[in-house]
Amino acid sequence: MTSALASLGAAIGAGLAVVGAGIGIGFIGGNAMEGIARQPESLNPIRATMLIAAALIEGIALFALVICIIVATK
Repeated sequence: MTSALASLGAAIGAGLAVVGAGIGIGFIGGNAMEGIARQPESLNPIRATMLIAAALIEGIALFALVICIIVATK
């Protein structure tokens, strides 16, 4: 029973991590597009900052998924 609950918790945690990362990257992309639309000359700095932030969010989501996989396999 404990193993089944751990697997369920890991699956829910993995889903929340992916949804959270998707929402975060969506906000970053939307705000970056708004900033570029307002000031087209600042395209390169906004794009670089957006890519760095998106990579950091993806890294956090990957760590969350790894932790969920570890919990599910124990």
